[in-house]
Formats: sequence, C-alpha cells, structure tokens
Amino acid sequence: MALPSPNLDDRTFQQLVDDAKRMVQKRCPEWTDHNVSDPGVTLIETFAQMTEQLLYRLNQVPDRLYLRFLDLIGLRLLPPTAARVPVTFWLTSALDSPLVVPRATTTATAGSQAEEPVVFSTLEDLTIPPCRVRHLRRIAGPQTLPLPLPLPPPVAGGPETGEDTTDHTTTLELRGSFPAFSDPPRSDDQLLIGLDTAVPCCAVTVDFQGRIEGVGVDPRRPPLAWEAWDGERWHPCELSSDTTGGLNRTGSVILHVPREHRAALLNGVLAGWLRARVTAAEPGQPHYTASPVVRGLSVSTVGGTVAALNAEFADAEDLGVCEGVAGQRFQVPRVPVLAAVGTPVLEISSEAEGWQEWTEVDHFAESGPEDRHFQLDATAGEIRLGPAVRLPDGTLRHYGAVPDPGAAARLRGFATGGGSRGNVAAHAIDLLTSPVPFISRVDNLVPAAGGTEGESVAQARDRGPLLLRTRSRAVTADDFEFFARQAAPEAGRLRCLPADAPGDAPGAVRVLVVPTAHSEDGRIDLPALIPDRTTLDRIAARLDEVRLLGTRVVVEPPLYRGVTVVARLVARPRTDRARLREEALRALYTFLSPLPGGGPEGHGWPFGRPVQSGEVYAVLQKLHGVELVEDVRLFSVNPITGEHGGEQRRIHLEPNSMVFSHGHQVRVEAH
Repeated sequence: MALPSPNLDDRTFQQLVDDAKRMVQKRCPEWTDHNVSDPGVTLIETFAQMTEQLLYRLNQVPDRLYLRFLDLIGLRLLPPTAARVPVTFWLTSALDSPLVVPRATTTATAGSQAEEPVVFSTLEDLTIPPCRVRHLRRIAGPQTLPLPLPLPPPVAGGPETGEDTTDHTTTLELRGSFPAFSDPPRSDDQLLIGLDTAVPCCAVTVDFQGRIEGVGVDPRRPPLAWEAWDGERWHPCELSSDTTGGLNRTGSVILHVPREHRAALLNGVLAGWLRARVTAAEPGQPHYTASPVVRGLSVSTVGGTVAALNAEFADAEDLGVCEGVAGQRFQVPRVPVLAAVGTPVLEISSEAEGWQEWTEVDHFAESGPEDRHFQLDATAGEIRLGPAVRLPDGTLRHYGAVPDPGAAARLRGFATGGGSRGNVAAHAIDLLTSPVPFISRVDNLVPAAGGTEGESVAQARDRGPLLLRTRSRAVTADDFEFFARQAAPEAGRLRCLPADAPGDAPGAVRVLVVPTAHSEDGRIDLPALIPDRTTLDRIAARLDEVRLLGTRVVVEPPLYRGVTVVARLVARPRTDRARLREEALRALYTFLSPLPGGGPEGHGWPFGRPVQSGEVYAVLQKLHGVELVEDVRLFSVNPITGEHGGEQRRIHLEPNSMVFSHGHQVRVEAH
C-alpha cells in the first residue's frame, strides 16, 4: 500500500457551498431563498465547483509528490510493537493431574465506557503439574558469624559438599518436629525441599506449620532467600507472599519458580529441589538468634506464569483468490500485522502440490520467475506478489512466480495489535477471556513494557533521505543507528559510538540500546533498563548484514552510572511540605532519566553528559511552592550494590555511560 498522502485542503464541494451560504446569511440577511432553484445559489454552486478543481490542483504540489517518491524507493511505515508481560494464572484448587494453558489464551484488562480493554495473548503452552514433597533435608552453613553484607549464592558443584547434612524426610512423614536451621542459625544454613517433579514457571505454596521459635528477626524482612536448583546452579525465586514471618509461625509462602528449574541430582538424589537459605544480615536487619521449628510442611502448585503479548493471534486468514497475473495484491483483513511471534507465512494452493509456502522478501530484485516470493506491508496489511517488467526486446521478465488462476491464498502465523496502550500497570490484567478450566483468576505482577506506536507519516518523511543515502550499507554512526532502529523499533533509545575499549579492534563500533521501560512517578528499576537478549540479537543480526567488511559491531546496553541527589528546600508559607517533597522527588527522577521525557531537552539524558549541581538547582527552583533551594549535593553510587561515593559538584560520565537515578533524598523545611 502506498504511503497516505496529505490533503493540503480537504474541503469538498458541499462544504464550499455550505460555507458560502453561511456567509450570505451573515452579509446579506435579506437573501432568504437558498433553494437550488435560486439563480444566486446556482452561481454559488458554479464557483464551488471551480474552487474544488483548484483544490485538486493544489494537492498535486511537491509535498504530495515527495511522499509518492518515498513510496517508489520502497519506504514503508514501521508497524507498532506489542508490549510483553508475564501473566500468572491462579488455580481454583490443587490439581490431581497436569493442567495445560494453551498458547494464544487471551486475557485482558477491565475496560470501561471510555476505552476498550487491552488484550494479551500467551506466547506458549503453560504446563502446571501437581507436586508434593518427597525429600526434606537440612544443611548447616559454615561456622562463621553473620556478615554485614550478603553472600553470593553457591554455584555449580552442589551446596552440600563437606557440610553437615541431616535428612528429615522420615520425621516429616511421622509428623514430628525439628529445627529448620542450626542452633543458632548461621549464614548459608539451608532447608532443602525435594519435590517429586520439577515445576518451572509455576507458582507454588509452601504450607508451613511451626511455632514461634526463630526469635530475633523482623518478620516483615527476614534474612531468608528462596531458590530453585537447575542441576548446575541455584536461581532466585520471586516471593509473592509470606505469612510465616520467615518460617516463624504457621502460614504459607507463595513462590514463583523460575523457568530454569529442573529435576536434577543433588547429593545423589533426583528431585525438583527448592531451598530456603539463611542470608547474612544487611546493615540494620536483625538476624536469627534461634532456629524456627518445623512441625509440618507441604508443597502444592497454585498457578503458573507465562509470557503474554499485547496482540491477538490469527492461525489462518483467507485473502481471496489469485487472478493468475503478476503483481497481484491482497489485503489482510486485520491490521497491523505483527511479526513478533514469528514470520508470517503466505500459502497459495496448487492443484498438483496442495498448499505451498511462499517466502517474504524485502524486494524482488533477486527474484526469478520460479521463486515463490512476496512482500508484506505490515502497517497497511497489504501483500504484494512479484511484478513483470517488459524488456527492450518485447519479452516479459517475471520477478517472482505467478500463482495459478483461481488458486486460494491465506496468511498464517501472524498477530495483530500492539501500541503504547499495551504498557499497562502491574495488576491491571484481571480478566480471562478464553475458557480454561480450573483457573480462578489472572494477574500481572509487573508492568507490561515494550509497546510503541507505529511510525507516523511525518516520521517516515524524515527517515526517507536517510534510507535513500544508506540503502543497504552502514558506514556512518547515523547509518548504524538507522538500521538498529529498523530492526528494533520498540527500543527506547539507540546510540552508536566508536568501540575504543582496550582490546577492541580498529574500526569497531559499539551500539548502545536503552529499552522502553514503564515509569511510575519517574522511578525506574535498573533491571527494566537492560534490554532482553532477543532484542540485542535481532539488532546484531541486522547490523551484521549491512556492516562493511572488517567492521566489528558490539551491541549492548550502556554503562549505567547511579546518581543520588540530596537536597534541602525551603517552602513558601502555607505550602503543603509533603506534597512539595513528592513533587521534588518526581522532578529529580524525571530529569535524571535515560528515557524520553527526561534530560535537559526532554529527549532523555544525553549519553556521556556530566551531571552538574547547578542544573539540579534550576530544576528544583522552578517547582511551585519553593521559596529557596538551600543545598544540593551529588553523590555517585553503584546502582547494583548501592555503595555511595563521596560528594561531588560534577559527576563525569563516560561516552558509553548513562545516568541512573538512585534513591534521591529531599528535605523540605518551613519558611
């Protein structure tokens, strides 16, 4: 489909007549007969027809021709991208046999009269098996005092080698009681739970029976970590709720087991292993002084989590009947066509071979008369077959095969949807629109991210000269950014820099990728700013196709430098200081943000730009209700460990680094 051309003046004949009649009523009120039989009205219609012809000519000016030219060079609007989010399916009761939530199961947000619900479809089958405890062990940690910083989890080799291991499986079966950890508990004490099967991507509840013996800990923040074993290393489990206060009273712990969980050997025993591990107390966090006592423990599956896409899947969509001519076009009934779930497959029937698959190509320049190739305009939903060109000798050259007349065509394996509406907040998805037995409710524990709008005509117009200049090769930094954006339109920001790190080859380039992330009050979690591996691989594959020989391309996220602002403000009289503090924090998180909307110009903080206290003063002073900005201090911080450096007036950033707001502190004083 051609790019939509603008109407510089879109008034119609009838609109011109109506405008003229309204002017007559205003300027000549004594003229009251406005029927078509009136000679004056006949003159109005005559001039309206002439004006309409002039407007038609006006719409032929270079702006319209410019977009036609972009269409000729193969520029197509980029389609929207669909947001992704993990969706958890909660069971009505415990299962006796595995339950499968099929792929393409649809869930949605609660709609309203003002807006339609946002639909999400699961990307793969989710199997939720039943489980029970088969083994229960306790492993004593090393004889060390609690450390002020947490220890990293053990990795390959198993955690029990050379340590004191006690098997409590028989005690559990006889309904006896035993201490969960050493007395007193030590860092890296472990309570190992062996399940009869692995439960990857499942939510399990650990029902615990005990009495208050593990004294000394804060039940809201116990020094306890839950992890799952994959045969080589332990992976953290996300804790949904804990009513036991750290295994300190009767209650339940709901865990989300990671995808990596496997039934594997641990000290010669095959099971799906989970563990509760005592961690070293952090500063200000109380540690166990006595071990919790286990009087009963059971595990059951209560749900499962699977990735979902803001789209609706279409297994097969009929496109119509082939006419047996070159260059035929088909219109997909549902648009836009998303390729996030795989490459759409065009199938055309043949009397001899049945349904035949056709291959999507970017252009027909290398297509021969026997090649079953097609082009897809994902935004407009138009499928085009190869054309035929008449050569100087009068023969026809077919760029692509021509299907038999009367053959049926269909498109399989595509989805439709996407857009920024899919970036819904956490817990917004609460409707199950596909019937699945034994499912009570659905929920998204984290916000959806990655949804972007499709390219506008104005954006395509700006991209046109770059497409004409680069064509199929990346030479300059702008070229690499252009092709990276083409491969991953859902990325928030892209930047190409020379790769000047030690060991980099001469002529290497580094492409930095900042994903689109959900932000509440400007605050962003660091994991949300790390692009997923599929996006990086897609960009790397595209750049590998267009790079010059000898050029090495590195695609990675930027180096995030944490910045903490400590400010003291004086509020004007009769100003709500709590409200002013929240506004100040929101302004700081927004200003020092790598995402669009932040930074000095609203495009996101520039790569490598230093942070200066003077700019922070200006941001805070502009807030309504601020009488005076008394003090502003900047501190660099490691965003992973949270370790702060010394006070600085100016924080320098490397060219491949990006600012990250970390724990700003604002104090508001009365005037």
